Amino acid sequence: MAPQRIIAMWSGPRNISTAMMRAWESRADTRVIDEPFYAHYLAETGLDHPGADEVIRCGETDWRKVVECVATNLGAESILFQKHMTQHMLEHIDRSWLGRVSNCFLIRDPRRMLLSFSKVIPNPSLDQTGLPQQVELFNLARDMTGAVPPVIAAKDVLLNPERMLRKLCGALDVGFDRAMLSWAAGRRDSDGVWAKHWYGAVERSTGFSRYVEDDTPLPAQMNGLLDECRALYEQMARHCIR
Repeated sequence: MAPQRIIAMWSGPRNISTAMMRAWESRADTRVIDEPFYAHYLAETGLDHPGADEVIRCGETDWRKVVECVATNLGAESILFQKHMTQHMLEHIDRSWLGRVSNCFLIRDPRRMLLSFSKVIPNPSLDQTGLPQQVELFNLARDMTGAVPPVIAAKDVLLNPERMLRKLCGALDVGFDRAMLSWAAGRRDSDGVWAKHWYGAVERSTGFSRYVEDDTPLPAQMNGLLDECRALYEQMARHCIR
């Protein structure tokens, strides 16, 4: 049996993180976990997310039990891929387990992220974008492991999925599998109960969508938030795999 690996991908909201989860789940050697800290995040913050009551009722709200789950691969598959939202990592959650897994980071242009996110969560705060937490987790993972974790940009993946997935797999010391480039449409048992509120486009997809330029401006009242997001984004972008 191949050595077991745990890969934690850290993303902010309205990225291509669910499509990335589909790509990894398409591999025969991989099991996936979808946003395991979400129920705890909603229970602690009381934020009014779509379907919040159901997420809390169906999920694990004890962060200690979540850490126990994500830090150990007990499945038959050799790879456990975890899709994490960085904003879910509240300050009191222990982070020491990051040094025991392979961390990678997925980023997206802040303007496009905010345009999409604000359609579901109007007037989000900086913390809700996950960018401060993403920078913190990146620096922490680097310090714990002594190596710079892989960072990939959503735009680069959409422009050339195979090239970027090959590079990501190489950075994670995992063999590339062409099965990652396509998947069957529809919902998965591995999707969180929140899928019906957030995953419509991914459920209709059979692969990564084509990148389309969009110059839609943000509402003027969000320009200050955009500036804060962009400063944090740039700290991550300088480490991107190109």
